[in-house]
Amino acid sequence: MFLASISEISNTSWILSFLAAFVIGMSKAGIKGIAIINVTFMAIAFETKQSTGIVLPLLVIADVFAVIYYNRHTQWTYVAKFLPWMLLGILLGSWVGMDLPEKVFKLFMVFLIFLILAFIVWWDQKKVKTVPTHWAFASGIGTLAGFTTMVGNLAGPLSNIYFLAMRLPKNHFIGTAAWLFLIINVFKLPFHIFIWNTISTETLLLDLKLIPGIVLGFIIGFKIVKMINETFFRKMILVLTALGAIIILFK
Repeated sequence: MFLASISEISNTSWILSFLAAFVIGMSKAGIKGIAIINVTFMAIAFETKQSTGIVLPLLVIADVFAVIYYNRHTQWTYVAKFLPWMLLGILLGSWVGMDLPEKVFKLFMVFLIFLILAFIVWWDQKKVKTVPTHWAFASGIGTLAGFTTMVGNLAGPLSNIYFLAMRLPKNHFIGTAAWLFLIINVFKLPFHIFIWNTISTETLLLDLKLIPGIVLGFIIGFKIVKMINETFFRKMILVLTALGAIIILFK
């Protein structure tokens, strides 16, 4: 059952959704690799498919913040290479994901989370410094990223893999991803509003109440991004994400 009234939301769901908004803010501020956590929290707080419609407007708001701050670092060449394939993946995800039963959708999201975690672990252990140039690399990851962002807002880790493979410096990485996801998330809005019906007046009212969480996460994200031990942080996020996926599976 989709959200009918904000008054129906439990205290636990409020806490989890605020934490999800906080994580979104931190992620868009430049702490990459933690985006799956907000998906996990929202999927626990609400029905898995419904949570995608609640998260999407929050992502758009956070993307606007990121674009304003990192716009000067955007590398449009990489946006142009990746964006068309993500759009294709979104169209495929809209067509397939709309008819997926809730249980199947949940299992699919858990599978994607673990698949993405495997990708991240695999890439961290690679020692090769060359940049992939074959068109199939961008098209394959881009299409899968578009599909996963449509069905579960899970494109972040896949796009991270692509930008890591391109060896983009930190600011270029963040600025390019900021514009890419602002375009992608705005493109997804009509599908969630008119086809999936996961965005409604009630979900938007809920999102408005969660904006302070985004702002707080964004501010704190900037403060800690230069201080945190990246190796420890990535391992911590991998473990927390895996635990979150298991919770979703048995929810």
